[in-house]
Amino acid sequence: MTTRATENEKTARDALLWIELLLKQFPELLGELAPTHRSPSAPPQDSARPSAPQGRSRVERDEALRAEQLHGLTPSGPTTAPLRLHVSDAIRDISDGVVELDEAVHDRLRLPRPRRAQVAERLLRVASLLGRAAEDALLMAHIRDEVRRMARRCTRALGVAEPVVRVRGRCPWCDSVSLRAFPARRSVLCVNPACRCADRECDCRTDPAHRHAWSEGAWARLAKESGGDLTELNGSTVDTAEREVRR
Repeated sequence: MTTRATENEKTARDALLWIELLLKQFPELLGELAPTHRSPSAPPQDSARPSAPQGRSRVERDEALRAEQLHGLTPSGPTTAPLRLHVSDAIRDISDGVVELDEAVHDRLRLPRPRRAQVAERLLRVASLLGRAAEDALLMAHIRDEVRRMARRCTRALGVAEPVVRVRGRCPWCDSVSLRAFPARRSVLCVNPACRCADRECDCRTDPAHRHAWSEGAWARLAKESGGDLTELNGSTVDTAEREVRR
């Protein structure tokens, strides 16, 4: 088996894992938009307190959903759950992206235009074509990149913490073992709150919430100055579905 064929198969496996992650998380995202959604941190309802009439609650929920769909607004009223626009934006982006990806794959493979379907069915349809798509390196990379982007968008909208990987070496600025790789950003940061670098343009000098970061072009120098390993840095900053699935 050639190196190129092996690489295409790896890309196909990665794409399938991102699709599986998106299939798992997208229904959760839809649940976040449901008008009856209650935050896990919300205090329990007092069973002794008389509840509002069922008809009124249903009307208010319908009103909330219509307002969000039409205007992106939250109607007034103490019993109406707040509507989360970043969630609806993510749902729209992912839904449109899946449609475009499904149609692009069929077009590239010279297949008939795919029939209309829900997000999950379209994703499964794309997954079923990965074997054929693997023969086209550009198409396979496009599928992987798109489903990864949408899965990451879904994860952020759900409020799931960004994956962090600890890397060896000491920060060149504060000498602490506080270097962490953030794969989704393709960056390495020093998470020591007291760390300040010598770069006058870096916001870590003026903003206590900011952390000095090394982008991809600075990793070779970082590995040398921190006593770390460049191969480890490159591996830890790859945004992989395997890492997401294990969390």
